[in-house]
Amino acid sequence: MKQVEDAEIIEKFSLENTRNEAFNLLLNKYQQKIYWHVRRLVIDHDDADDLVQEVFIKVWKNLGKFRNDSQLYTWIYRIATNESITFLNKKKLKNNTPLDEVSAELAESLVEPSYFNGDKAALKLQQAILTLPEKQRLVFNMKYYDDLKYEEISAVLGTSVGALKASFHIAVKKIETFMLNEDITF
Repeated sequence: MKQVEDAEIIEKFSLENTRNEAFNLLLNKYQQKIYWHVRRLVIDHDDADDLVQEVFIKVWKNLGKFRNDSQLYTWIYRIATNESITFLNKKKLKNNTPLDEVSAELAESLVEPSYFNGDKAALKLQQAILTLPEKQRLVFNMKYYDDLKYEEISAVLGTSVGALKASFHIAVKKIETFMLNEDITF
C-alpha cells in the first residue's frame, strides 16, 4: 500500500465528507509508531494503549487547527510525549512517590512475561534506559528507537539541538556504565 503524504491527509481532513477517511489514513500511518514511542516511556501495554487512544482523540479534535508550522508527525509525537509525561507525573503524584521510584517500578515490571520475552542484554538495556532522567530517556528513545534526527527531536521537545546532542551523549555513557556494571552473559 502506498504511503499517503501528510499534506493529503490534512487536506482530506479539512473536508467534511473525507474527514473519516483522512483520520483512518493518519492512524494507518502513525498509530504503530506512536504506540511504541509511548510504550517505551510508560512500559505497560494497557497504559500505552490507553494513552495512544487519548493521543489520537486529541489529534482528531485539533487536526483542523494544525498550522503546518511543523511536520505532522512531529506534532503528533509532541502530543504523545506530553501525554506520556503527564501520565507518569500523575502516577507519581497518585502514589506519592518520586519519579525514580516510578522508574524502578517500571523496571521491575519489565521482567514480567507479558512485557518482555527477549534476551538478557535487551532486558538490561531497557532497565538501563529506565535509570535515566526523564529528558535523557526521551532523547535516547527518540534517537535510538524512533531514529529521529536531532532537528525533529528539537521540534518535539522544544530544546536546542546542541542540548539534545549533549543529553544523548550523556545518556549513552550512563547506559554503557550500567551495562558494564551488570553481570550480563551472552
